[in-house]
Amino acid sequence: MTNQKKSKNGKVTTLSKEKSSSSKEILEVRKKHFLPTATLYYKEPIQLTKAKGNYVYDENGNEFLDAIGGIVCNSAGHNHPKIQEALIEMIKNDEIQHTTTLYLNHHITDLAKKIISEAPNGIDRCSFTNSGSEANELAFMAARHATGETMIVNLKHGYHGGTSGALASCGQHTWKFRAQPTASVTSAAAPYCYRCPFNKTPENCHLECAKDVETTIQTSTHGKIAAFIAEPVMGIGGVIAPPNEYFPEVTKIVHNYGGKYISDEVQTGAGRCGKNFLLTKTLKIDADIVTMAKGFGNGAAIGGILMKTEIAEPLKGKLYFNTFGGDPYQTMQALKTMEIIEEENMLENAFEMGNLLKQGLTNLMKKYELIGDIRGRGLLIGMELVKNRKTKEPAAQECVELMELCKDKGLLIGKGGLFGNTIRIAPALTINKKQIESIIEIIDKSLSMLS
Repeated sequence: MTNQKKSKNGKVTTLSKEKSSSSKEILEVRKKHFLPTATLYYKEPIQLTKAKGNYVYDENGNEFLDAIGGIVCNSAGHNHPKIQEALIEMIKNDEIQHTTTLYLNHHITDLAKKIISEAPNGIDRCSFTNSGSEANELAFMAARHATGETMIVNLKHGYHGGTSGALASCGQHTWKFRAQPTASVTSAAAPYCYRCPFNKTPENCHLECAKDVETTIQTSTHGKIAAFIAEPVMGIGGVIAPPNEYFPEVTKIVHNYGGKYISDEVQTGAGRCGKNFLLTKTLKIDADIVTMAKGFGNGAAIGGILMKTEIAEPLKGKLYFNTFGGDPYQTMQALKTMEIIEEENMLENAFEMGNLLKQGLTNLMKKYELIGDIRGRGLLIGMELVKNRKTKEPAAQECVELMELCKDKGLLIGKGGLFGNTIRIAPALTINKKQIESIIEIIDKSLSMLS
């Protein structure tokens, strides 16, 4: 049994009723059996059942413009036809669904060659995982083994995944647990210009945040470190984008103290920030290790790690194994995603549409005092809401209400930040000018209802 729904843009969506469960039934199962950590967006959560391009649909056929990209996972758009065709072809040919690096398979080496070609200079080794969390865990382990040191320096407000070692380097209390181990880690001040921990402005800034990395090493370690980890744009932390000058200063400090620089590109990678596949390369960060996931596989469960040979070689003689890391279907999807991004000129589009989006939101600041700051790079944009621009008191409840109003008008956006007051916008790299204008228009109308 099926029915059809005509969307706002004239598309007809066919919805299957054969095996669907009602939202009420799903909520009951979640409440009874899920961990209480499994939170939901919206007062009345929506059940998403279909997707195409930049649009997703609920069980009733209602259409939403997906401006959070499956939580920053969608890079080439939902159900891209080239990915669909490749998956169908693999199934038709009875290609092996699961194998490991203990056997040979061309999909993983095809991906390896492609990703190395996009790596910053000097990086020529790679491995694949199931997630960004696992990629960062491997980065920590490799850096510690290569240097003989244990201390990892992270940034306050940072986030690097949900596994034990990654959460130990998390800079937000909402993600940490009472029993969360924090041994051999220390935190430096975040390059959070809007809420500068040193009360500086762009006019009188002397990169005190970068210099704090050195102070942290001098005061919180024995003078040597294994690694420093940072996102080029801090996603979960509220889309905090450090100034360009921050990175060369920090990499110099890290290397002076014997550490390896880990660039966490789980959210910024896969072309999201435009110009290059990796923002590390665009910003010319002298990284020793780069990690990625999310948009890397266009939503497939795959993460990756790139590193210099000098870090990889000391691992010889040790065993590292990931059962599902580098499976054929996941690596194929990641490679196909990379090819699509290149073929369809999505890097340039991400840069241009990101600038258009950022400018549109910046214009809204003139109308709404609720907007305290607009920031980000490419199609990773944050809009921080405040109750008062002078005091910068976080407007967390207003952030939730704005998301609800946007959802009611057919737009899905996300939120983040330590205070939960930053709207996060990260659509697929296929977004077009008309859709960007729609995002701005809906946010404008929704903000007017909050004023």
